[in-house]
Amino acid sequence: MDKCKCALVKKKKERSPPIRTLLLSAVLCQDERSHKVGGKEYIKPEALNKVRINSFVKVLTTPELIIRYKPLNDDRRQLGKSGSHRRIAEKLGAMGNYKCCFCFTRRFISSSAEPPADVRNTFAFYAEDGGVMSPEQLRRFLADRQGEVATAADAADRIIERIREMRHRHHPMKFSRPLLSVDEFFHYLFSDELNPAIRSQVHQDMTAPLSHYFIYTGHNSYLKGNQLSSDSSDVPIIKALQRGVRVIELDMWPNSKKDDIDIVHGRTLTSPVPLIKCLRSIKEHAFTASPYPVVITLEDHLTSDLQAKVAEMVTQTFGDMLYYPKSESMEELPSPEALSRRIILSTKPPKEYLEAKSEKVKESGSQKRKETVEEDSWGKEVTDFKDELHYDIKGGQDQDDEDGDDGGGDDDDSKFGQSAAPEYKKLITIRAGKPKGHLVHALRGDPDKVRRLSLSEQQLEKLTASHGTEIVRFTQKNMLRIYPKGTRVTSSNYNPMLGWMHGAQMVALNMQGYGRSLWLMHGFYRANGGCGYVKKPGFLMKGEPYGEIFDPKRILPVKKILKVKVYLGDGWLKDFKGTYFDNYSPPDFYARVGIAGVPADCIMKKTKIIEDDWAPVWDEEFDFKLTVPELALLRVEVHEYDMSDKDDFGGQTCLPVLELRPGIRCVPLCDRKGIQYKSVRLLMGSASLQNQVLLTINRTRC
Repeated sequence: MDKCKCALVKKKKERSPPIRTLLLSAVLCQDERSHKVGGKEYIKPEALNKVRINSFVKVLTTPELIIRYKPLNDDRRQLGKSGSHRRIAEKLGAMGNYKCCFCFTRRFISSSAEPPADVRNTFAFYAEDGGVMSPEQLRRFLADRQGEVATAADAADRIIERIREMRHRHHPMKFSRPLLSVDEFFHYLFSDELNPAIRSQVHQDMTAPLSHYFIYTGHNSYLKGNQLSSDSSDVPIIKALQRGVRVIELDMWPNSKKDDIDIVHGRTLTSPVPLIKCLRSIKEHAFTASPYPVVITLEDHLTSDLQAKVAEMVTQTFGDMLYYPKSESMEELPSPEALSRRIILSTKPPKEYLEAKSEKVKESGSQKRKETVEEDSWGKEVTDFKDELHYDIKGGQDQDDEDGDDGGGDDDDSKFGQSAAPEYKKLITIRAGKPKGHLVHALRGDPDKVRRLSLSEQQLEKLTASHGTEIVRFTQKNMLRIYPKGTRVTSSNYNPMLGWMHGAQMVALNMQGYGRSLWLMHGFYRANGGCGYVKKPGFLMKGEPYGEIFDPKRILPVKKILKVKVYLGDGWLKDFKGTYFDNYSPPDFYARVGIAGVPADCIMKKTKIIEDDWAPVWDEEFDFKLTVPELALLRVEVHEYDMSDKDDFGGQTCLPVLELRPGIRCVPLCDRKGIQYKSVRLLMGSASLQNQVLLTINRTRC
């Protein structure tokens, strides 16, 4: 032992994965081929070329030990001399240094993820146990497992060519035969560019009336932050349009001189932005993400002369892009296809700001104090709203209008018709309002014209308790908009699923915020190519299997079973600093997997915690029974366990269950604001068996 430069061996914690991909350091002895330290055998660098690489790496990643070695620099230089040594060095990856007991530094070696057993077995099956896969074998895989029968013939050659370009871009070479190795096959499966999890094209019928679609809707789209003191700007509008939002809300108020129009959250400390600036930005960015119509919802606090000025601004700015009906009433709204690359206006009567709502301010303050640390980090867990569906509406009906976004109890549409400037009034395509009396009366609709009704999230909760089917019937022809309650001054959000399951087309959320409710919104509108319009399921329309009118409270039979298996993850080390999650060791990741949908389908489950690993291997499977898969979203979150503090956020995604492409697919993960990470991704495999869908989630770096 005098000549050996190996350090002492430290016992690893009990909770360890069966195979590690991170190491405090590797023992490399300098004086002989192998040497025993503490009863364990290790191999010196000079002998590495005689040892199988995979076997050696497995020795180095044995979970029972955390090893230190010296001298680090000499060993790593020696590892890189020969080809086999160089491949080992690539497998070992970069070193990470972590503090330990104030006096010591622990070093962990990170390694990239390797193909899991399912990928290797699939490759071996279609390659017929050969070392490479031919284009014909890849075509068979694409047709059998990926469901790409129509495009398999053309796709195989293109995939092989593209993969070889990507893998060998730094060392161009000519290949005599277009063949894929198992590593290249693995690289293809984990490429979001070549193997996305959901379709990127619009595939739904876009010729139905607008009321037949869920529409990507924002609330107070001009605000950069909270509802009380943040700046108003066109920047949030641009960002929303680039994400695919199709409904932009603008609150119009007279400027300080009463001679022009500002966009501002009235009677607050928010700063204004000129209307004309917002209109020009909408024109420039309206169709960057989708060709389908943009709806501008105008909250009108203007006099008739300023309304006339708005009409002039709108017509001059948009020109032929602006659509408006020839008659004041429409029995049916046009289709998204008919309104392609057009802009339409919808208006709502002004809010009443005649007196300060001190009770709301107090309520918002108490609500803010009740928010947990989790809310500050990535948002509260979304509710399954089972209580809301059974809400006791007795005694609450008289307060239906206290949060009203459409004004008081008079017929607001008739009021608007009497006071609005004629040149402004004729430009409005979708008009809002509600009749006198209780809100239930508004749900009866008008057979001769289409109207839009706005409800706060609280009003919706009350109405769904006893009038759920009436809401569904109303939305079969008319437009229903849901907006956040007034106490959400921090721009937080509510669960949008309650509105969607009752057919509400415009479920408006604060896009400048973040959290799980907004993640559901992002995931829901990934459907249909991300165009911002999602066709409502047939059961929300007339004459469908669930009955003439769908009852959201009805207990339905299980229609589909979703089996989800979480294999492994990777990519954080590229997108995060080495000490981002923990100053003393690599992160301890766990995954949360579940379903958002109707109450009977909502559930979240959790994997075990994998300690000290940048590339955790979970290998756990979960089952989910779905009664309404048409509205179900697959939720995946990754968190880093912290024993002494709140858990850290590691990424999330939501995907529409019915949009998932069959086979093995790659899915990028997003941060808490919904922005896609560069490297952290998911690998998802799916297979359909009769009425069951088997999904396998593999979290890995491409």
